Amino acid sequence: MRITRVYTRTGDRGTTRLVGNKEVPKDHIRIEAYGTVDELNAILGIVRVFNTRSDASPDAVSRIDQMLHRIQNDLFNVGSELATPPTDRWPGQYLIGDPDIDRLEGWIDTMNEDLGPLKEFILPGGGPVGAFLHQARTVCRRAERQVVRLTREEPETGNGPTRFLNRLSDHLFVLGRWAARQLGEPEVLWERSRAPT
Repeated sequence: MRITRVYTRTGDRGTTRLVGNKEVPKDHIRIEAYGTVDELNAILGIVRVFNTRSDASPDAVSRIDQMLHRIQNDLFNVGSELATPPTDRWPGQYLIGDPDIDRLEGWIDTMNEDLGPLKEFILPGGGPVGAFLHQARTVCRRAERQVVRLTREEPETGNGPTRFLNRLSDHLFVLGRWAARQLGEPEVLWERSRAPT
């Protein structure tokens, strides 16, 4: 792939083209879905920057960075799949599926071994890495909701992206907890309000 010019002016009328050249409005659910996946990817880039600047052990920093680097690549695959109507898929196009989801589940299981049981909800925040991972988790859930809507309207889209985003949001939650522990960032628990007696 070679990009030689960033602006094309084709979107000045509020439309854009999908892979395969179909023109759609910029607020089409397919555009919303892969645009939100792109937003999520950008947040993970921020997490990676703050992670590399942390005082954590080189091993922990490297583990977090390797996971997020792989996930960023996976999200480009998800975005490509969502940007391509099923009728315009090409031979050999990578579709997100079981190996990618299994990888996330393996990481979740491994990190959970280092974590104690959670007895209360966690307030987003604590430190920059944890806070941005919580933001990434919420954007991931929004992307998932948009992909669910797209799949309901266009069932031929398939359920790979939905399954991946569902598992990824779980992964980002666990990674937020695990990273906080590794990086020495505080984990603030929700203080449940009590009804007056």
